[in-house]
Amino acid sequence: MKILGIEHIGIAVESLETDAPFWKHVLGLDHSGTEAVKDQGVITDIYNSGRGKIELLEALGEHSPVGKFLEKRGPGVHHICLEVENIHEAITELKENGIEMIADEPSIGAEGFLVVFLHPKSTGGVLVELSQKPK
Repeated sequence: MKILGIEHIGIAVESLETDAPFWKHVLGLDHSGTEAVKDQGVITDIYNSGRGKIELLEALGEHSPVGKFLEKRGPGVHHICLEVENIHEAITELKENGIEMIADEPSIGAEGFLVVFLHPKSTGGVLVELSQKPK
């Protein structure tokens, strides 16, 4: 599997309205866009640092994965995302090495990326997302 770099760090927030101004106005990061990813139960708000992105995550309900995360742990780093060259090859290689996946097939995430999550049990307690840019 070829890792191209850190695509983004996902940060769970209670409110984009309250928390986004720090990233946009205080730090002055370029705002790439805001998007609802309904099948993941989240609104993403993406900021580009030029060498990786910050993805703020607001839950679309308390029963969404991010809603459950916020309820259990509160706001903070939710996951790291690594960009891969070929997500299907990466999934195959990880499974061959006994890495537990949250889903066996990628789905469409924010910005049209193909995404899949690795279970924290297999990654030292960190939720890891793999992504592949849309062609």
